[in-house]
Amino acid sequence: MSFGDIFAVLIILIPGAASVLYRSRIKQASVAAASADLVIAGIMYFERPQVGFFFVQDSTMVFIIMVLSVYLLSTIYSTRYLRGIEIMGISEPSYYFLMNLFTVSMLFSLEVNNYGLMWVGIEATTISSALLLITEKTETSLEATWRYIIIVSAGVTFAFISIILIYYTLGTLSVSSAIVSHVHSSIMVLAVSLALIGFGTKVGVFPVHTWLPDAHSEAPSPVSAMFSGVLLPTALYVLYRVYEIEPVTQLYVWFAVISIVAASIFMGYQVRYKRMFAYSTMENMNLALLGLAAGGPLGLTGALLLLLSHSFGKAGAFYSSGNILRFTGKKKISEVNGMASSMPYTSASLLMSSLAVTGAPPFGTFFGEFLILADVLSLHMYAPFIIVVIFLVTAFISVNYNVTGMIFSGKSPKMETDPLMSSLSILSSVLPLLIGILYLVVYVEAL
Repeated sequence: MSFGDIFAVLIILIPGAASVLYRSRIKQASVAAASADLVIAGIMYFERPQVGFFFVQDSTMVFIIMVLSVYLLSTIYSTRYLRGIEIMGISEPSYYFLMNLFTVSMLFSLEVNNYGLMWVGIEATTISSALLLITEKTETSLEATWRYIIIVSAGVTFAFISIILIYYTLGTLSVSSAIVSHVHSSIMVLAVSLALIGFGTKVGVFPVHTWLPDAHSEAPSPVSAMFSGVLLPTALYVLYRVYEIEPVTQLYVWFAVISIVAASIFMGYQVRYKRMFAYSTMENMNLALLGLAAGGPLGLTGALLLLLSHSFGKAGAFYSSGNILRFTGKKKISEVNGMASSMPYTSASLLMSSLAVTGAPPFGTFFGEFLILADVLSLHMYAPFIIVVIFLVTAFISVNYNVTGMIFSGKSPKMETDPLMSSLSILSSVLPLLIGILYLVVYVEAL
């Protein structure tokens, strides 16, 4: 076993090992595990596992670092956020246990070199994350949990059929072998098409996205950050691995375009800020899907840049939403105003994160969107290009109009009381800006 293999195993095992301290210090152990995992992932970037049980490429490392970064931020944020919950649907140790299991299942899905085991990992994310939705015990959170389980489980059934068809055609479920097999058949086209419905349910593809706004808005904010920031990108990674076998470009491109249109329209009439950000996630995931489906080098780079920046930007948006909910107790956009005076740090993080997730320059999401659209245009997909541009502008106006109204309209007394929660919100929302500046510097240097 190589050092890379050992690192790959450790990354999966360490969050699970933290749960051994369930009865004593699982909170502290979870933070320590997230920190240790992030360090090991940094080392594994230079010392990869051999292709065998694991299949870790450069793109995989981007997803692994993304998952572990948001896991660390959410675990630290949870230590303060959970204090304000009056009636918890699950105990605090159970919350951290499920967060660790949720992370393990995502990391397993990313690292493993087998479509069947990837499917198992994605299914495990549903089992481990469903109960996290009822942390803040309300009737709507219970309803969102059932909706999440039923819709996603139905979708994953289609994904399972897709996996069976892949094995029937290729005689193997090895990811590294399948993507270089170049086997073209109608059954493989059917398998990749079914994967779009199956794994697309978890990604947020229209019309199988309906669990997404309920789950994201009813989950505790650190869990919403994990859902939006890294769960959906992990499902998208698995979907892309299937797509690589037999690219069904037109089908994927048009489903992505229709989903972006639907998300932009739904976003326009939301009255709750967390649901608005949930639909923003749907829009961003399908934009990344568009870049991956287009398949050019610009599209692939743009999708990775968009997903990385989005993970931190959306985590910042949900941490900011958590601060607003914790400090004001209000969920509706119209009920929140005067944040610039009452919550200056949270208003800064909310504004930056909303600009980040809507693709304002010079955030990393802007450059990601630019590269994806440039790729679509270079492939002469003029209709998708025009439609997407129109609805991206619509989404940008919808989100930022609501956010600036919450921040700058009226005045309220100061109520921001937790420096750590505010600091984590700002840190998360600044990272997409740093990613954008770093990309710009590297890009200009390369010219």
